[in-house]
Amino acid sequence: MKRTTALGLGLVMLCLLSAPAYAVPAEVTAPSAILMEKTTGRVLCEQNATTQYEPASVTKVMTLLLVMEAIDSGQLGWDDLVTASPHAISMGGSQIWLKENEQLSVRDMVKAVTVVSANDCAVALAEHMAGSETAFVERMNARAAELGMEHTTFINCTGLPAAGHLTCAYDIALMSRELILNHPSIREFTTIWMDTLRDGTFQLSNTNRLIFYYEGATGLKTGFTDTALYCLSATAERDGMELIAVVMHAPTSNDRFESCKTLLNYGFANYAITPIYPDQAIPPVEVLLGTQDTVQPVTARECSILLEKSKTGNVTTQMELSPQVEAPVEPGQKLGELRVMVDGEQVDAIDLIAAQEVPRLSIGGIFKRMLNSLFLQGK
Repeated sequence: MKRTTALGLGLVMLCLLSAPAYAVPAEVTAPSAILMEKTTGRVLCEQNATTQYEPASVTKVMTLLLVMEAIDSGQLGWDDLVTASPHAISMGGSQIWLKENEQLSVRDMVKAVTVVSANDCAVALAEHMAGSETAFVERMNARAAELGMEHTTFINCTGLPAAGHLTCAYDIALMSRELILNHPSIREFTTIWMDTLRDGTFQLSNTNRLIFYYEGATGLKTGFTDTALYCLSATAERDGMELIAVVMHAPTSNDRFESCKTLLNYGFANYAITPIYPDQAIPPVEVLLGTQDTVQPVTARECSILLEKSKTGNVTTQMELSPQVEAPVEPGQKLGELRVMVDGEQVDAIDLIAAQEVPRLSIGGIFKRMLNSLFLQGK
């Protein structure tokens, strides 16, 4: 397809094609799994994705989402100091061994939660933001409801075992998508392999080993308890496409990593983000009574679609333009439409708009143009 210069008036739009999700590859050993593309939210393959399991520390994706929303909205600052309470230091499990009344910055707390799944820091952040872990968990459940996480109930902010603390792979993918799509700065922490806290005296090593060995890995969160078994929300990006692979209740740690690796490999091998351009150059549109005779239409936004790689050659466009328009013409005024087709089915429509202003001729200008026209005819 021929590339035509476009006027960028927003973010790239990706179209959600109405295609069913496929079964996961046979190599996926986890009983529950899902693969989702970030920008569209399209599910590429799944297996028992709405079956409820304990999520263990993958719970902290929601904890981090609420923290990042507070930071990005200005309600919380990276350098704000968070004080460890007796409740926070009593968590057990994965932690950085906070002492009562010890203070760390929000940045260091987020790093500890993200890299080593620190339960003490998760609770300290929750208490700092909401006054108590209980109040924070109410916010977690409310946010889950807003995201359409219909199979989720949070009892705590850590994922430590608690009766009724349940979610599913699909819901984890939803909150993971919200986090990485709208708060990309979380990558600063989710891509850390090794780091330190407390002026270099406390070592951190990421619990997500995909960060070390999987090409394009961007995060996100591991989880394990004796009852939840091994869980993982893994994200990776290649060639402008970021995928979210979630597995739950895997029998071993290796199973969860290999299952997510298999899901990600499947997505990158079979799908691509395909940029869309008009099949032909966009012609100018005649302008009546304008200071210019024509105006050049351009696409109102960039467009890309998520496609199976086998269908990338089946994309066509259809253009509809007004034959003429009367001045004045405003910049951005709609002049037509570019329809995007895959296998003859429309999957998107992009407005064609005026690239520049064309003022209307004054009465004197109209009279002068008429005289010029008569003069030319008389020659």
